[in-house]
This record gives sequence, structure tokens and C-alpha cells, in this order.
Amino acid sequence: MATVAAPGAADGDCSSSGGSNSVSSSVSSAPPLAVEAVAAEWMLEFACSCLCRHLAEQSGAEFWRWRDVAQALINGLSQIPPHQKKTVYLCQLLIRIAQGKSLGLQFENDEKISPLESALSFWTLLEREENKLEKLHEDIRRLIQIQIVAVYMENRYFKEAVEVLERLFTDSESDKPLRVKLATVIKTKDPYVPLLQNFSYSLLISKIKSYIKLFMKENETNFLIQEATKHVASKGFGATAFQSRPVEVNENDKSHLETKERVVKEELYITSQSSGDIKKTRIRRHSRQKPKESGVLQSLNNMQNVGKNGVSLTCSRKKQRWTHKEDLELKLGVRDFGVGNWAKILLHGNFNNRTSVMLKDRWRTLSKIKQT
Repeated sequence: MATVAAPGAADGDCSSSGGSNSVSSSVSSAPPLAVEAVAAEWMLEFACSCLCRHLAEQSGAEFWRWRDVAQALINGLSQIPPHQKKTVYLCQLLIRIAQGKSLGLQFENDEKISPLESALSFWTLLEREENKLEKLHEDIRRLIQIQIVAVYMENRYFKEAVEVLERLFTDSESDKPLRVKLATVIKTKDPYVPLLQNFSYSLLISKIKSYIKLFMKENETNFLIQEATKHVASKGFGATAFQSRPVEVNENDKSHLETKERVVKEELYITSQSSGDIKKTRIRRHSRQKPKESGVLQSLNNMQNVGKNGVSLTCSRKKQRWTHKEDLELKLGVRDFGVGNWAKILLHGNFNNRTSVMLKDRWRTLSKIKQT
């Protein structure tokens, strides 16, 4: 992950008044938009690190708080800087993985796309940003694919499980063994078969934690993290001081509770205003029972609503029509790489904020139009 040098961290320490004036002059002459962009990069990297840590530690309330911060920063980007693609993709992946068993949530315009299927799109993007960890990458990809089907099976949506299987896999020989196994599992209509139990959601979370650990090690040099660490150390704050600090609530103090409630409302309002495209969770048109959850996902989702005035928020992309130029790019990609190689087509084509799943669905639509 790219890091940006700290402002004023030049070759020498400007201790004289002249040096100090020089620094002040350079700071005041810096373009405000450039300063904001650099600060936003530091904040986004810091927010991503917090998301990683709180998912690994199963800190539900803190995870959701930093999710909103990260999403607001991402929505503020006119375009993703190349050196921050990995950070953005990882944030979006973790948000979806944390809510992967909640089939009622919608992250894509297409209501058929489950949170985990959306997560798979971002995992594909993440894989393209790295040329190492091939074994871990493959393990996580297969686990996400299996759990996409497993979550539908657990909720007894067998028809949807069949449909998603068609979207997930290409006709390549490497995908064939797992595709055949999952097709057989769906036919049994038994969510407790060994394949789904051996490649469980908890195993997926465990693999994600392994990836997070490596990511956080790379992110240790983030300027904001370093400066915050120095500040805490200089003030003599210990970790236990924050962890053991008691929360005092006087149930008889009505004014105190009203103040606290007002603060919560204000924070929620600020978050909703700054988050741009973050919208209230949209429930699918067809009614679905609340999915059963366990482990880290249960603890995270249970913390999603805060108090009586809490709102459930999730990321939703703005609906955008396919342009003639994008259709042409898709057709050229299919001609060059063949049907099913959506990741390669996405990589080499010029598309506007699309995923490989979107490309596959659009090609299916174009094929139907051609046949009529």
C-alpha cells in the first residue's frame, strides 16, 4: 500500500524562526484540494485498518461505525486512485462478508445478487491487485462460491441456488469439478451435507482473517496510524485505560439520557448526509425469512442497529444504464477472450464501474435481444 510522506518531514528539523516561517509559507500555499485528497487517503487507509481489526476481533458496534466512515470516504472519491484500489476493494469485501448470510440485504442494482455474490466480485478485483498468495486467493474464492450456494440452501431457496450456480461458474475445465459437486448438493436439498459442512462459513471467516493479518502488516507504515500511535504513547495512554473505562448510565437522570439520545441522532444524521450513496437497506420484493447466523456474523449483525433510533445502512450502487460504447467493449471482449472469461474482459475493457457479474448478465441480455 502506498504511503505519503508526513508534511514538513524534510531533511532537517526547522527549529529556527526562519525555518518555521518557511514551513508555514509552504503549507499555506499548498492547494486546498490536494491537501484534502492526501488527508482523505490517510483516513481511508486508517478506516480500512479499523474494519480489518474489528472484523477479526468480532467487535460488532465498532465494525459498523467504521463501515460508515469508510463508505462515506469511498463515496467521496470521483475515481479510485490506482494505489488505493486494494484498500477500497477490501473495505467493500469486508462489508459484504460481514453481512453475507443476510439474503434480505441488497448491494447491487440486481436484486438477485446476494451479499456474498457481490463480495465475490470485489474479491476478483482484489486478486487482480496482487500477484502473490495464490493458494490463499484460491481457497477464499472457492469458499465464497460454496457459501453463496450454502446460504441459499440453509434458507431453503433451492431454485435460487440453481440460478446462482449458473451465474457463478464458467464452462472452463478448472471450474467443472466444483460446479458438478454443488449441482449434486442442490439436488439433495440438504444443507447439512459434508461438502457444505467441511467448507463452512466459519472457515471462510478464518481464511479472511488470515488475509486481513497480511494486509494489516503491510499497512503498518500508514502515516495516520503512526502519528496516532506516537500521540497516544506521548500522552501516556494505555490500552487498558480505554478498555476498562466504565460507562456510567444514571437511569434516573432524564436530562442525561435525552442528551445522549440527541447526540446519537446527530451522529446518525451526519453519517447519512456524508455517506452519499449509502442508502437504507432495501428488502427484496419476495418475502424471505430471517436467516440463521452464527459466530462472528451473528455478533456483527446483532450490533447493526443502535438504540431505538438506529438505522440499518448498506451500500447500494446508483443504477446506471449500459451505454452503446460499453456494449461494444463487451462484444469486443467476448470476441477476444471468449464467453465466460468475464474477469479478463473486465480487466482489458473500458467499463464504467462494472463487475464481472454485471458483464455476464449484460451478455445474457444482449444474446436474448439478438435471438429475438
